[in-house]
Amino acid sequence: MEDQKLENLLNLALGATEEEREKSLNLDVGYHPIDREWELIIKYSGNLDQVRALAIQVVELQNEYAIIRISQSRIDLLSDIPEVEYIEKPKRLFFQIANGKRVSCINEVQDTRFLDMRGQGVLVAIIDSGIDYANEDFRNADGTTRIRVMWDQSLRPNADEEKNPPKGYRMGVEFTEEQINRALEADSLEERRRMVPSQDISGHGTAVAGIAAGNGRGSGKLYAGVAPESELIVVKMGSPMPDGFPRTTELMQAMDYVVRKALEFRMPVAINLSFGNTYGSHDGRSLVERYIDDLSNFWKSVICVGTGNEAASAGHTSGVLQKRKEERIQLAVQADEPTLNIQIWKAYTDEVEISFVSPAGTRIGPIQSVLGSQRFRIGETEILLYYGKPSPYNVAQEIYIDMIPVTDYITSGVWQIILNPTRVVEGQYDLWLPSENVLNRGTGFLYPDEEVTLTIPSTADKVISVGAYDALTFSYASFSGRGYTWQDERTKPDLVAPGVNVRTTAVGGGVTVVSGTSFATPFVTGASALLMEWGIVRGNDPFLYGEKVKAYLRRGARELPGFGKYPNREVGYGRLCLERSLPD
Repeated sequence: MEDQKLENLLNLALGATEEEREKSLNLDVGYHPIDREWELIIKYSGNLDQVRALAIQVVELQNEYAIIRISQSRIDLLSDIPEVEYIEKPKRLFFQIANGKRVSCINEVQDTRFLDMRGQGVLVAIIDSGIDYANEDFRNADGTTRIRVMWDQSLRPNADEEKNPPKGYRMGVEFTEEQINRALEADSLEERRRMVPSQDISGHGTAVAGIAAGNGRGSGKLYAGVAPESELIVVKMGSPMPDGFPRTTELMQAMDYVVRKALEFRMPVAINLSFGNTYGSHDGRSLVERYIDDLSNFWKSVICVGTGNEAASAGHTSGVLQKRKEERIQLAVQADEPTLNIQIWKAYTDEVEISFVSPAGTRIGPIQSVLGSQRFRIGETEILLYYGKPSPYNVAQEIYIDMIPVTDYITSGVWQIILNPTRVVEGQYDLWLPSENVLNRGTGFLYPDEEVTLTIPSTADKVISVGAYDALTFSYASFSGRGYTWQDERTKPDLVAPGVNVRTTAVGGGVTVVSGTSFATPFVTGASALLMEWGIVRGNDPFLYGEKVKAYLRRGARELPGFGKYPNREVGYGRLCLERSLPD
């Protein structure tokens, strides 16, 4: 019997074998095979007393969410607790990598002859791959750090060396402003890294921070960020586990930490999220998205999220079911693809049976719509099929398909997924693949749909969702995730910002050139910080945060050539223009 208090993917993962989980891209996320323990997200009401009695570890977040670690054998008991409403497993997150201030009307706002707004009194939070904290762009003129506090989730705590996680959390190491300053005064790089060993290996977080808040000292003031006099909160996402990739559980804890710190410092905060994933119904209804929406109501904050780079990845397709007509979806799988999963989302009122045709022409199905998991083998590929149920938060149905290899790789070539409708009421269906970051080049749907390619959590309702455009040609960036949200068709993205060939801070000093919605987002994060400086810090509008900032940025957005109707699926309300976003 499938447990309806558990999300579909968790039900499937618990029913899979150890070998199947290990070979799958999604099923093993959150599982610790040596200890046979799971990291899980729970939504609850009341208190956590019974959960604490069962779980190995509990991190209590705001608004009745928690991250727990629990033995697999106790998950059934966890589900029986009346206070526990719903349970999800973590998902992977991927960074959105694929001459902005002038075209975003930021120079006029920063100009000392006019408003002279540079982020004073506002926090900019970078939740990312870390930061090059010794970089001149993140230091004051006297050499001290602009970082108020930094949490590196990937480091192992060591109490003997005064390297502890933040109070209330169980992972990583927190570094205070004082600790960072002592490290900056160290006589050698080796000594500095011993004192504060946090590093930004990929450079992604440093580049993001440079756009949002770099002061330009590392480039002779040539490439300063949007809020160069703001103070920073930095969270390096990840875990001490061998895989080390960031997950939604780390994201939720990071956001909880940032907002708590902003409240402690009594400062408004603009939060930057430049990553996402493609798993989910793309309508803001997962626990992670609901948590972000709930958190946005706490303290004076703005949350900016990139829409991802999946529009041109061939990772989404859609169609409309018709009575007595089968739908054939063709999927190209390149050689040496180790695993692949497909999500089908449709109205629960519609009923379909599914067939699969391998590249060699072998067909299985139609497979009846039996709730729960089923297994099939075609050649060297094993197929796990799961017909899910609606959840307390979503009326839609997910059909989840996981293709895993019998030996090393799944069968390459063109696969066909055939949908045979037995009842049609609404008809609309959509399919999504994993992020292109984890697929071989060329793996994708043969007839893709570039709409509804937003990554999650940019589909959350109360975030500012940011797409990308090319500031040199004033053209929409073809990779930028498109809206609207699935089912309810809310306007996303809210707006776009420069995201092609952007110059920003590099690890170790100097400048790097980057592209992607990862780097469009911090323009809007920095602009949000300046709006809050004008409103809250300068006393012009003490309520200028949250949805009010979004409304002002939408109103001030300018048109891009080639679009006659606004808002639209590609650029939302238009391109960022901070000067026009300021109240009259």
